Amino acid sequence: MTARVILITHAETAATLAARFPDDDALTARGREAAIAASRALPAIDGGCAGPERSCMQTAAALGLDVVPEPELRDLDVGDWRGRRLQEIEAEQPAELLGWLTDSRAAPHGGESVCQLIDRVAGWLETGAEGRSRIVAVTHQAVVRAAVLHALGAPPSVFWRIDARPLSQTRLSRHGGRWRLTETGHILGVDA
Repeated sequence: MTARVILITHAETAATLAARFPDDDALTARGREAAIAASRALPAIDGGCAGPERSCMQTAAALGLDVVPEPELRDLDVGDWRGRRLQEIEAEQPAELLGWLTDSRAAPHGGESVCQLIDRVAGWLETGAEGRSRIVAVTHQAVVRAAVLHALGAPPSVFWRIDARPLSQTRLSRHGGRWRLTETGHILGVDA
């Protein structure tokens, strides 16, 4: 059986606009409106799952999806940097930030490393897709990046080269134990 996974990146939040690390932010009014408008582009779906944070659950609701929270789809844990602007971290901890951006095993913020995130998401993909033909998941940019790396067997060093904009969808399929990337970066509700 072929399993299909549709990953949808949550809509805009205040953290997205401010270039800061999220701290369970709600959607902006514009983000909620964009998700409602994008709901028309979704195929009929019975349900799905979402990261447990407000941004994911609110995006799913605005898209008209009936989802259950999935802890394995939570955002990358940035520990002490949660809620802080990237500019602040760069000014106060430049070596730590550079280390984190260049070493996928580093977690100077006391949270999760990129490698740990990739392992978590890979585990979810391998077990979550088991016995299911289609899964829709609303999640975070970092989780989408990790899923793409796992699907392609790409090294963690390319993590920061993948973009997943708000309300973009990434489609993966698995057949015969192998993953394929079938679509990435398409914004819901916007013609390709």
